[in-house]
Amino acid sequence: MTVQDIRAFNRFYTNVIGALDYSRHLYAPFTLTESRVLYELAHSPRTDAADLRGELSLDAGYLSRILNKFEDDGLIERSASHRDPRRRRVTLTTRGRETAALLAERADESVGALLATVPAAERPRLAEALRTVRTLLSEGRPPRREDVLLREPGPGDLGWIVQRNAALYTAEYGWNADYEGLVARIVADFAEDHDPHLERVWIAELDGRPVGCVMCVRDEAPGTARLRLLLVEPDARGLGIGDRLVTAVVDFAREVGYRDLVLWTNDILSSARHLYQRHGFVLLAEKPHRSFGKDLVGQDWRLDLHGTRE
Repeated sequence: MTVQDIRAFNRFYTNVIGALDYSRHLYAPFTLTESRVLYELAHSPRTDAADLRGELSLDAGYLSRILNKFEDDGLIERSASHRDPRRRRVTLTTRGRETAALLAERADESVGALLATVPAAERPRLAEALRTVRTLLSEGRPPRREDVLLREPGPGDLGWIVQRNAALYTAEYGWNADYEGLVARIVADFAEDHDPHLERVWIAELDGRPVGCVMCVRDEAPGTARLRLLLVEPDARGLGIGDRLVTAVVDFAREVGYRDLVLWTNDILSSARHLYQRHGFVLLAEKPHRSFGKDLVGQDWRLDLHGTRE
């Protein structure tokens, strides 16, 4: 390969992107940079100006002007960070999330139209080629926290949740197929009947593949949401993915008006328990039980969404 090969590919890819974004339809009425800022805000539970500057390599003054414009337009809110009062936390408003979702929908439609020109049998080869480019040009650096994307599930992701839960809990704890049956029922119930305004699923994605998940669903108790099926792949642990997934559920549940967030887990899942405790969950009860082929101790945890703030 030569320098000219890469430059030729750049020209080709630039033309492809230009064709997708005819007449700035993709991100109008925003600039490309403004759209990238909205994208980052929509996919990170906690973001401040310093995070955005680092992730997008933006000049501080330029970013400040963008955020001021967004705030004037009612797309974002800014407040002092609870973790570091010297920093300003930036979050999307309802209008901001709707705007980001519209831009994402346009992008998905445009890329979908491009993929429609590729025979179905060739698409796995295309995906592998794109992964190869990213891997080779990353110079072997380890994945970073900012490389992880939180997104809504796409086709096949709900099945992935079932498969990976079953495989990981068998490998790590020796649980039997009863657990896979439980997860399959939870996922099927969500897929068949859920309220998108009150219930959500998040998929954590790294280098184009899912590496984590969590669900927020309605509980039987009025005003109560339930956190379910938190999972992070072993090779993606240490990147703060579990914390981001739990934060996403807590923020969503509080925002849509739930009073309490509850969950059920087992005491052997120590990493998850410590994560819940850091987020303010309180242990309500413990009970021994025989499930999934093992003797376990089940635990019920609760978070008061009005009494606790991150």
